Amino acid sequence: MAAAYFFSRFTTFLFVSSLALLCGFSLAEDPSVSYVFEVSYITASPLGVPQQVIAVNGTFPGPVINATTNYNVDVNVFNRLDEPLLLTWNGIQTQGDSWQDGVLGTNCPIPPNWNFTYNFQVKDQIGSFFYFPSLNFQRASGGFGPIIINNRDRIPLPFNKPDGEISFMIGDWYTQNYTALRGVLDSGSELGMPDGVLINGKGPYKYNNSVPDGIQYETINVDPGKTYRIRVHNVGTSTSLNFRIQNHKLLLVETEGNYNLQTNFTDFDIHVGQSYSFLVTMDQNASSDYYIVASARFVNETAWQRVTGVGILHYSNSKGKASGPLPVPATDVSKPWSVMNQQRAIKQNTSASGARPNPQGSYHYGQINITGTYILRSMPPTKINGSFRATLNGISFLNPNTPMRLADKHKVKGVYKLDFPNTPTNNRPPRLETSIINATYKGFIQVIFQNNDTKVQTFHIDGYSFYVVAMDFGNWTEDKKGSYNNWDAVSRSTVEVYPGAWTAVLISLDNVGVWNIRVENLDRWYLGQETYMRIINPEENGSTEMDQPGNALYCGALKSLQKDQPHSSATPLLNGKLNLIFSLVMVLLALVSVLC
Repeated sequence: MAAAYFFSRFTTFLFVSSLALLCGFSLAEDPSVSYVFEVSYITASPLGVPQQVIAVNGTFPGPVINATTNYNVDVNVFNRLDEPLLLTWNGIQTQGDSWQDGVLGTNCPIPPNWNFTYNFQVKDQIGSFFYFPSLNFQRASGGFGPIIINNRDRIPLPFNKPDGEISFMIGDWYTQNYTALRGVLDSGSELGMPDGVLINGKGPYKYNNSVPDGIQYETINVDPGKTYRIRVHNVGTSTSLNFRIQNHKLLLVETEGNYNLQTNFTDFDIHVGQSYSFLVTMDQNASSDYYIVASARFVNETAWQRVTGVGILHYSNSKGKASGPLPVPATDVSKPWSVMNQQRAIKQNTSASGARPNPQGSYHYGQINITGTYILRSMPPTKINGSFRATLNGISFLNPNTPMRLADKHKVKGVYKLDFPNTPTNNRPPRLETSIINATYKGFIQVIFQNNDTKVQTFHIDGYSFYVVAMDFGNWTEDKKGSYNNWDAVSRSTVEVYPGAWTAVLISLDNVGVWNIRVENLDRWYLGQETYMRIINPEENGSTEMDQPGNALYCGALKSLQKDQPHSSATPLLNGKLNLIFSLVMVLLALVSVLC
């Protein structure tokens, strides 16, 4: 009854508000989009073996979040799992609002059968991103989906408008669920070879007899002569993948919100956590379908042959099925220089406008004095206090029971320490600590990711994009600054670091909050290879950081502040109705704007 009453009153309110708009009032805020996500377990068989996966609104992968620059995004998340949940928004900067970041350092988890509404603005951003569950290795069983941020109408794309858009969620996959995989790591073992690679939640097309019968595979239907924007995200557990479409060129146009100098590739390496956009023109004959391939890289590719995802590109006038051997990558991982050169070829399109009208190259990052240096070194996992752990600068991060920004707000002492070393320490044994970086607001720093582990790693910084100015093999030294690209480096949020190599990035510290720095490879992240960067404006007056949201959840030392949340199976349905009404009102407002 109460829900029905609220539903009726809310409908009346929206109707009256719309009439007010007809009478001449205008909206003061940026437009909004609203979503309701119900995160739950379902049974699926992507590799032919029934297993538990994590679905969003009953689908795997989850639905797309589609917004435009500066839109406000509301996502009401209902946790139907049997353990706590957080969703994070890979590459979304949530300016001044780390409260919405969806990681343990800033948010209390959503308990089972509770809901929480994230509310953030995609301010000054465009491009291709994705969301995923950030806790407890859950991403290894799903819960991920794409995010698209479109250009505003007044800012042109740096290419002709495509005839269509296609999203690919690719990633390595295990037939064990995430709880079993956690157990493997907790026992001190490595995960070993994945059971396959999924493309949009589906297994491989039967391209040879090694693929079992009956596996559902992805088919992409296209029309000859048309050009499509293809957004590709590696949402896997720990494996770098090479993406290619048989006989078709991949024209790289965007990297995680930054438009590139347009470069053609026959195939492209996409590391864990990375996102790219390509333009692909359907310019081949239709004598047969074509393979879409995502295969494991930087491994023994002969032994890992079964770890290959295969889908089908189907022209509307195709005359036959794809057949024959799969296309192979043009670069050879046994020659690491050639592989690294592909990534070095990604340059910023300095004349293109991104989220703002001014050209991307108008920010002359290479002319800014560097105010600090942080060298973050990763090593192979080791035992600390009897447990298998991964480290940065000798510290394996211990997540606090009370999120750090929440502790700051409520003056809870002793939750974390601001003593993370800015260089690796060799005179202390590896240790477990809640130690974070005390960064300076409006500083301009260089961060060196030094990978002394044995596998490719990708590093991500929440709340920021950074300029990837150099990468090389060996150990970074101060004289390497002479090799930096200070003119047209790509700006992104997730970067690969090859084993025995380093990658240097430059960051302008203009986003206040507490922001996660992590390795995206889930095995190393789960074992503690992360930290946070705390950036506080000493003259804060409410203009650079948002206050704690009214719906913030409490836990740890503040759990007594948490009020009980009423639970109802009808809640998602009610919110779905409100979501529908909201969408209808937005259509009405668009009509009003035309009529007025």
